[in-house]
Amino acid sequence: MKTIVINASPRKKWNTAEIMQSAQKGAESVGAETKYVNLYDLSFKGCRSCLICKLKDKTKGKCYWRDDLSPLIEEILDSDALLIGSPIYFGEPTSEFRALVERLIFCLLSYDDGSSYFTGKVNVGIFYTMNAPLQYYEESMKDDLAKNEFLFSFLNGEIVTYPVCDTIQVSKYSKYNMAGFSQEAKEKQWVLQFPKDLEKAFEIGAELSKI
Repeated sequence: MKTIVINASPRKKWNTAEIMQSAQKGAESVGAETKYVNLYDLSFKGCRSCLICKLKDKTKGKCYWRDDLSPLIEEILDSDALLIGSPIYFGEPTSEFRALVERLIFCLLSYDDGSSYFTGKVNVGIFYTMNAPLQYYEESMKDDLAKNEFLFSFLNGEIVTYPVCDTIQVSKYSKYNMAGFSQEAKEKQWVLQFPKDLEKAFEIGAELSKI
């Protein structure tokens, strides 16, 4: 089994990164070979609408645009599981997350009948980290974010989504104009809930990467 682990956050050592590192350990615990990628280290764009992937004389299920993302797309399509995490900005995953999804999924989409050209199977674990509390996620964000699950369904595998809510954003809130948040409340949530989120990420990484 091969599992690709992607941190789609600009931060390499904060909430999303810790969640993805725990998911990676979960995958490795069941014997999977893993590769960890900080997406913001790569230089790439979203879909260029070149439509080469739709030409009749071209192999289907392949993105033909060449940049830093190209080999990663190929590795994902050659893997057994994809674990990807992103913070939520204005109710959406990061722009880099979206660009990856555009490039990865568009080349798999048939314009003949809307099916997937992909004949393999890649399980997908999606982790969202956010400042919002769980209740707000459930009531106002979950349904909108479900569109990402639909897009990843073109990879033909099992899809698991897990929200990491009410995260602590900075180590010292008093240094910032963040009077709307209580550092005490954030730290309490971090102590009580975040270890459980790490444990759940480990479990999901293991479950989706089982041989």
